[in-house]
Amino acid sequence: MPRKLKAQKMSDIPPDPIDIQWMEQAIALAERGMYSTMPNPRVGCVLVRDNEVVGSGWHRRAGEDHAEVVALREAGEQAQGATAYVTLEPCHHHGQTPPCVNALIEAAVARVVVAMTDPDPRTAGQSIERLSASGIDVCLGVCEKAAAELNIGFIQRQRTHRPWIRVKMAASLDGRATAPDGQSQWITAETSRADVHVWRARACAVLSGIGTVLADDPLLNARLSTEWPVEQPARVILDSRGRFPPHAKMLQTQERIDVISTQPPPTWVESHSHVSWHCLPADQDGRVSLQAFMKWMAEQCFNEVHVEGGPGLTGAFMASEWLDEVLLYQAPMWLGNGRPMAELDQIQTLDDAVTLTWFETKQMGPDCRMRLRRPGVSK
Repeated sequence: MPRKLKAQKMSDIPPDPIDIQWMEQAIALAERGMYSTMPNPRVGCVLVRDNEVVGSGWHRRAGEDHAEVVALREAGEQAQGATAYVTLEPCHHHGQTPPCVNALIEAAVARVVVAMTDPDPRTAGQSIERLSASGIDVCLGVCEKAAAELNIGFIQRQRTHRPWIRVKMAASLDGRATAPDGQSQWITAETSRADVHVWRARACAVLSGIGTVLADDPLLNARLSTEWPVEQPARVILDSRGRFPPHAKMLQTQERIDVISTQPPPTWVESHSHVSWHCLPADQDGRVSLQAFMKWMAEQCFNEVHVEGGPGLTGAFMASEWLDEVLLYQAPMWLGNGRPMAELDQIQTLDDAVTLTWFETKQMGPDCRMRLRRPGVSK
């Protein structure tokens, strides 16, 4: 049985509009770490005293101060008797930094408002109990859905021991990823292509297949203009037969590359310190086993994985149990007999269909961006 948390829960009483106001500000601060905190969660904190902000902070990078510590440092002595608004339960464990729950208790804050509990078993409600036992009033669940969405990959990894898998597709109105001659650059408009870099940047890894590397020679990094820090995602390439070319463009950049293969590494890999070659078991068709690959990704502590592949890789994830979200950019054109978005040969009847639920639709210039999720996953 889970521990009973000694905190006032928002499910028990109507939310206070003032609490919502300050928590929304804390969430906005947490969003500044959207592209840089991995594998840590994105967290923001606001300290309020006499209805004025006396300190605020957000977590920038793993190994650096957490949001609560930054806010407490800014507040100084004014933190005593203040209310702390935190988007995620303060950490309870010693990692690269000391427990934030200790810092809040030592600062003698009067009240802590928490958006959601930390799913990390090293904390998981223990900080809420510590705060309550120290005489600090704790309110739990303010803006919980927004806070959970902000850290959907971190939550997934802590609860299921695997990353959040988001598959990106771009297609025409008739569902084609290429023209009949194989050309795909560009089906979607510049607005959509720029948006893809935002989703790459928030992921821990960008995953593609060797077919895409050989056909398009992409960089697969995140190129976006933002005032907030950006940590480049790892570029992970599924290459069962070991065909990764030594002249690929992505080798000219120094961001991390992981090649996943069933074959031993070629000699050229030794001269590229940012390239790691991993040999994993093959499935019955001789391809890298997705089961083994998912286990490998879990070991890497990836929170969100952004998949950009051809119809084969896309179809493999669409048909798998690991798909969580589809990011689909649809252009207002018809392409006739081009290649489909995903190869799903196993679907023969309506009963075989891969069913998703609508999560969000948004106009992106002339295109439409749709986000769909597997039924039953976090919303």
